[in-house]
Amino acid sequence: MRLLLAAAMALALGGGAQAAPVGMVDDPCPPPAAPDPLGKEMSEALVADAPFPPALLAKLMDPARGAAAEKAKAEQAARDWADLCRYRAANVAALNAKNGGVEAVFIGDSITELWMVADPGFFSAARVDRGISGQTSAQMLLRFHADVVALKPKVVHILAGTNDVAGNLGPSRPDDFKNNIRAMAKISDASGIAVVLGAIPPADRFLWRAGLKPAAQIGELNAWLKGFAASRGYVFADYHGAMATPEGAMRPAFSKDFVHPNRAGYGVMAPIAQAALDEARRRGPRKAALGGSWP
Repeated sequence: MRLLLAAAMALALGGGAQAAPVGMVDDPCPPPAAPDPLGKEMSEALVADAPFPPALLAKLMDPARGAAAEKAKAEQAARDWADLCRYRAANVAALNAKNGGVEAVFIGDSITELWMVADPGFFSAARVDRGISGQTSAQMLLRFHADVVALKPKVVHILAGTNDVAGNLGPSRPDDFKNNIRAMAKISDASGIAVVLGAIPPADRFLWRAGLKPAAQIGELNAWLKGFAASRGYVFADYHGAMATPEGAMRPAFSKDFVHPNRAGYGVMAPIAQAALDEARRRGPRKAALGGSWP
């Protein structure tokens, strides 16, 4: 099932294995691959409010396709672990655009990436989506300067944690996730960027990680995110509280795979995000105190 959430989305949005230069070079990124039509159809079906088409699911779960997608994903990770190439051209275009600059950057995983598919009108030349399917907070931290700081936004919206809890890169500690969030926040402070921390959306299972029961841990990490935001003067966007059942699962009306919001789910998230962005702009950036402590 991981194909549905990472490898297929990489193919859907232009990923795939290609030859790349060796060593440190001026232009390490190969030309983007053509989008995969079936993967694009999968992305659209995942966010649609209608049930997932069984015929499409059968195609996506074809063993040959799955093996090819996993191979492409492994080769891409070996070449560019944090996927710095993914938005390099888009970042250059954003910096060269004559539109008054970037107001906000949304950095995250597939939940952020699919937001653009579900609700493209929520984004614009001034509000850009920098989500990459399957990524953990560690990968986001590595590309934070290129995909956020270099664009000189007024606000950054950080939405991470689902894939940390799932262990997409192997086992890690809750403190590792917290340290990555601290680091991105500290970089934002030093760069004069206001911060919005998004709550990890609810989930009580991951289809690509059988047997894992993540609801309680997601709740604990969200409590930490909320407290950390309050202690540093950041804005906390509580998507979890708006979409969770009392047990911490995603409400069925808002997702068809128990993790990724559909259009109705993103419809709930959008006004929360907008209010958070407005509040972050009102507060402005928090300047990092030299030698200050970071809870």
